[in-house]
Amino acid sequence: MLRLVGYIPEEWHQNNFSKYYQSFADRDTAENLRHESKKLISDTEKRTQDTQAESTKRLGERLQDIFFWKSELKREIEDLTAETELLREQKRRLEVALDANEIAFFITNDNLENRERRQGPDLVKDEVEDELIRVRVCLSLQRLQSRKNRDAKELMEMDWSDKYEAYKIDVKGGGLNNQTTVSFVLFFSSSKSTSTPESWAQFTHCNIYKGEQERINSINLRSLIDNVLLETSEDLREQYDRVNAAFNRRLEEMSDAKAKLDHHLRKILEEIAGQEKNISYLKQAIKDKEAPLKVAQTRLYERSYRPNVELTRDTAQMNLVCEVNEITESIAFLQGKLKEAQMSLENMENTRMSLEKEIAVKSNSLFIDGEKCLKHRARYPTVVRFMGYE
Repeated sequence: MLRLVGYIPEEWHQNNFSKYYQSFADRDTAENLRHESKKLISDTEKRTQDTQAESTKRLGERLQDIFFWKSELKREIEDLTAETELLREQKRRLEVALDANEIAFFITNDNLENRERRQGPDLVKDEVEDELIRVRVCLSLQRLQSRKNRDAKELMEMDWSDKYEAYKIDVKGGGLNNQTTVSFVLFFSSSKSTSTPESWAQFTHCNIYKGEQERINSINLRSLIDNVLLETSEDLREQYDRVNAAFNRRLEEMSDAKAKLDHHLRKILEEIAGQEKNISYLKQAIKDKEAPLKVAQTRLYERSYRPNVELTRDTAQMNLVCEVNEITESIAFLQGKLKEAQMSLENMENTRMSLEKEIAVKSNSLFIDGEKCLKHRARYPTVVRFMGYE
């Protein structure tokens, strides 16, 4: 049978109900979506505000941490800088003291070399060389410590500079809010971070600790330098006074010895002159005995020609014999005494040469100790110079 219309009543109602249901469903969905959207907007707004507040709080805490460590670094840098300046002043003092020690060493060495040229040297052992080595050792230690101070200072300055930059960045970040105009946003991945908060704090703590240790080492070294300079200056000046006193005593002893030698030389010269006269007198006396001896001997010889019974040992003969014997004995005594006098003269001449040589030795020693040594020692550094002050 042919259908005259498109839909039957049931289909028409069904179509209407379908439209009603679809409208209801769409409205219900829209209403739910509106409620959910409103809640989501509220939740996200709160979460965003909370997150932003937390970030601002964390940035503030971070700023406090950075400011604290930056301040600690700055304080330690200032302390280490001041300590380095003090150590540099100690270095200057050491250099002045070293120069003074070198002068003292040169003077002492020159004294010893001069005294080695004396006959019978009077060498004086000096501690200048030992003290000079001690000062040089301290100077090398000071230079090493100064380098360590500079290294620690540079390391902390780099760390302080990094924290200063980080502080500026976080100050800028902490000042941002929703009304701040931002030209662009660049997402930064935390995986690129070079350190954790713990390692960050540990790094700075280690730098500060190292700086403190180097500063303590520097303070100890300066104390050691002060003690060394004080002990060295006192020891060297005491040694200087002792050496000068020994020089003066030695000069006095040598002057006294030379004076006695001069006295003995004068006496020996006087005695030599007297002995030379005595020898001359003895020779003349021996010569004077020659004529009487010849006369007596001639008389005896002539009387030996007396004839016959006249050749008698009369009193005259006996006297002539006694005279010849007496004159001969006198000449023998005189010759013996002459030999003794000549031996005495020879001994005195040897003594004279020995005295003159010894006087020359003493004169040379007096010249060396008095002119070469003591006058040169007038340039000896003062205690102030040994302490490292100009």
